Amino acid sequence: MSKKPYLSRLCDAELKLALQSSGAVLIEGAKWCGKTSTASNAAESMVFMQDSDNASSYHAMADTKPSLLLKGATPRLIDEWQVAPILWDAVRFEVDQRTALGQFILTGSAVPPENETAHTGTGRIARLKMRPMSLYESKESSGQISLRALFEGNQVDDGAISELTIEKIAYVLCRGGWPASIALNGLPSLRMAMDYVEAIINQDVSRVDGVEKNPERVRLLLRSLARNIATTATYQTIKEDIEATDISISDKTISTYINAMRRIFVVEDLPAWAPSLRSKTAIRTTEKRHFVDPSIATAVMRINPEGVLNDFAYFGFLFESLCTRDIRIYAQANDGDVFHYRDKNGLEADLIVRLHDGRWAAIEVKLGNKEIEDAAKNLLSLKEKINEEKMGKAAFLMIITGGQYAFQRKDGIWIVPIGCLKD
Repeated sequence: MSKKPYLSRLCDAELKLALQSSGAVLIEGAKWCGKTSTASNAAESMVFMQDSDNASSYHAMADTKPSLLLKGATPRLIDEWQVAPILWDAVRFEVDQRTALGQFILTGSAVPPENETAHTGTGRIARLKMRPMSLYESKESSGQISLRALFEGNQVDDGAISELTIEKIAYVLCRGGWPASIALNGLPSLRMAMDYVEAIINQDVSRVDGVEKNPERVRLLLRSLARNIATTATYQTIKEDIEATDISISDKTISTYINAMRRIFVVEDLPAWAPSLRSKTAIRTTEKRHFVDPSIATAVMRINPEGVLNDFAYFGFLFESLCTRDIRIYAQANDGDVFHYRDKNGLEADLIVRLHDGRWAAIEVKLGNKEIEDAAKNLLSLKEKINEEKMGKAAFLMIITGGQYAFQRKDGIWIVPIGCLKD
């Protein structure tokens, strides 16, 4: 059977490498982000645990003799393995028995309850996180400015031009990076994020741990997180926000609901960076509130692209969340992680990219051009504060904008439109 046309993803190379070095690979990520397509493209045989025609048979096999589901050409894809958690231990055992690499690919859009698997899979099952598409993957960024080239000091093209207008940025924010929506236009493409949010509220957030959750409170919580996107809003802030609607909610309920959203990869907060500094300064450790895709925020708020354009202050926060999504994808492709920085004096950097070899870079996000000078001062001040003997020098400093032109300033800071970036 011929495979459907496949739109390549940056994590394809990560998956290939993981299959060459591990017995099995787990691809985790939000529902609809493209895990099954990516895994199917690399697999030689597959079993779909949520196939309605065969689900009952598959579950019966998993309960009685799970090894039967593992038979087939390798790599063998087991899609949505978490609906039968025993498969995790079966795969781990089979990998041990076969002593061969690249045997299985597991995909999962939810983390199963604790204690449902006997082993962690360490040393046998590699993990790969997948997110919705970046603008480079959806072919809406030219990719003329490369994160990898900047880290290596090889980026010399500072004449790149983005074709993303402010209106187009508002549109891609609301549409999101969901692969199935990329090929659509207009209202149908925007509808997918709304359908996704409704599925979260009415089904997914309760299904993940088997604990029934009040849909009205879930919706209000999502709306509060959306209003506070790209901020360090505390549980108390969120609680007050929700209770302003005359609906009471406890801290415990907020924590339970947000943890459930983390387990279905809807919420992905940005951790704080704690570098070594030249002088003692208290560093804020609060995470920034983010969804895995900014379209979740616009969908739950019922804001369309025109609505985004009419609220430029909120547009700025949404734009920061869009850039956070893309930089996370590009950083992961370079074996790196992303953080934010803020100290007691208010000095901040929206994004810190730290590669696993220790190299780092600081990034500010500014939708328009008016705030670029302040952002540049922030970045240079942060650079001066870092203890370079322990942390090394910044590989580069960057301001991501919603503008058209990429260039390097005289002070060395890169000005880069989001529509020019790639891994």
